[in-house]
Amino acid sequence: MKILIVEDDKKIASFLKKGLEEELFCIDLCDNGEEAVYLSSTNLYDAIILDIMIYGMDGQKTCQKIRENKITTPIIMLSAKSAIEDKVALLNLGADDYLTKPFSFEELLARIRVQLRKKDQVDNILTIADLELNVTKKSVKRGGQVIDLTSKEYAILEYLMRSKDSLVDENSLQESIFSFEKTINSNIVNVYLYRLRNKIDKNFEHKLIKTYRNQGFMISDKSL
Repeated sequence: MKILIVEDDKKIASFLKKGLEEELFCIDLCDNGEEAVYLSSTNLYDAIILDIMIYGMDGQKTCQKIRENKITTPIIMLSAKSAIEDKVALLNLGADDYLTKPFSFEELLARIRVQLRKKDQVDNILTIADLELNVTKKSVKRGGQVIDLTSKEYAILEYLMRSKDSLVDENSLQESIFSFEKTINSNIVNVYLYRLRNKIDKNFEHKLIKTYRNQGFMISDKSL
C-alpha cells in the first residue's frame, strides 16, 4: 500500500517515512501544498498524511483542494492545534481524521489502519491457491509456511493479488509501487519479480506468478 506524507519538517518526515516503510508501506514525500495536490491527482494513494503548517498553501487549503478534485483518498491531518473548533473545521473540509502533535507513531499507525479498513471493505485476507496474504497483518503464507518479504516485494505481491487473473503491465506496476522521487532502473520490476518468484514459487510445484513477454505479469492458479 502507498501513502503520501506532506510534511515540511525534515526530521518528522524522515521519522514517519522510516517507520511506515518498516511496516511495509511504500512512501512518497513532499513538503508543500501545491505539490501535494498535484501528486494526489496523478498517483493512487491509499492514505494521505497532511500537516497543517507546510510551505506555500497550508494544509487546510490543500485538503480542500484535494477534495475539490474529487479525490476520496483518506486524509489524516497533523497539527499542534488541539481546540475542538479546529478539528471540526478540518473534518468539515473533508479530512477523515485529526492527530494533535506531539503524537506517538503507534497511534498514527492505528489511525492509518482504521482508515484503510474503512476504505477497503473487502476481506482483509487475499488468497490464490494455497497462497495467503493478510492485508491487516502484512503477512504472507504459502501452504501454511510463513514467507518473509521486503516492503517492495510485499507491495508488488499485494498489487498482483488484488488484480489476480488479470494482466498487469510493467509501467502500471512500477508507478504504483515505487516512490516518485527515486530514479528507477529500467529493469527494477523484473529484478523484484525474480526475487519474489524465488520466495513464492521456487519450492512449490504449482507456479503462480506468470510473465507475458513484452506485455506484463499476472498471478493466477491457472496454467499458461
